[in-house]
Amino acid sequence: MLSRLFKAGEKVLSNLVNKKDFHMASSNTENPPKVQELYELCKSTFTGKAPSPASNPVQKLCSLLDSVSPGDVGLEEEAQNDDRGYGVSGVSRVNRVGRWAQPITFLDIHECDTFTMCVFCFPTSSVIPLHDHPEMTVFSKILYGSLHVKAYDWVEPPCIVTQDKSQARLAKLVTDKVITPQSELPVLYPKTGGNLHCFTALTPCAVLDILTPPYNESAGRSCSYYMDYPFSTFALEEGVKSVEGKEDEYAWLVQIDTPDELHMRPGSYTGPNIQV
Repeated sequence: MLSRLFKAGEKVLSNLVNKKDFHMASSNTENPPKVQELYELCKSTFTGKAPSPASNPVQKLCSLLDSVSPGDVGLEEEAQNDDRGYGVSGVSRVNRVGRWAQPITFLDIHECDTFTMCVFCFPTSSVIPLHDHPEMTVFSKILYGSLHVKAYDWVEPPCIVTQDKSQARLAKLVTDKVITPQSELPVLYPKTGGNLHCFTALTPCAVLDILTPPYNESAGRSCSYYMDYPFSTFALEEGVKSVEGKEDEYAWLVQIDTPDELHMRPGSYTGPNIQV
């Protein structure tokens, strides 16, 4: 009797395993990895120039990107009990070095002439300082954690003042908030959406970025860093009309060298391989 039950149990278990294997094989056949879908959509959408915000392919890409989870790119959500955070406000320039000293890991998923797909993994309190994306569009999906974003767009026509051999250009604040995986997907464009931004990790977090076209110094798309100053820091040139709205919605940006304290290290992408 026991022998019959054991054999019957073996048969049932074997059938279940075979069904599970068949189901997994069917699922893998029917549903390619999410990162492969992203690649295919980017490849068919991007031409090497910044896309129109209102285009249907851009809306489709935003919808697909918003559904990506950490596991889709080979990541596991890190523990949230990291106690190294300094918050966003009240941080002096002295201990800013402490915030930047923690390395941010860069994972390269795919790069070609028309777009780049990559992931940035932030430890708590790490910072990517204020920088620009000239003539570029950037889609950012936060995969886990909480990230403070501060972003500006240039005031047009350009408003520039010169003081002590330094040039400051006027920019308008677009975003100053905390985003999480549940937040609306941020997209920046060459002239709108906050083309110059700064990231500060409030917890361990990861961001999947798609940049189009990618940075390319020979094509005039090099990354520049800036320091922002309150509007009251500099006086408007004579004959320049006052700004529209509240003055605290504006800031003067002064270009700086790449901060020595910025630590970025390459990591190994462990997600599904993309079939090019």
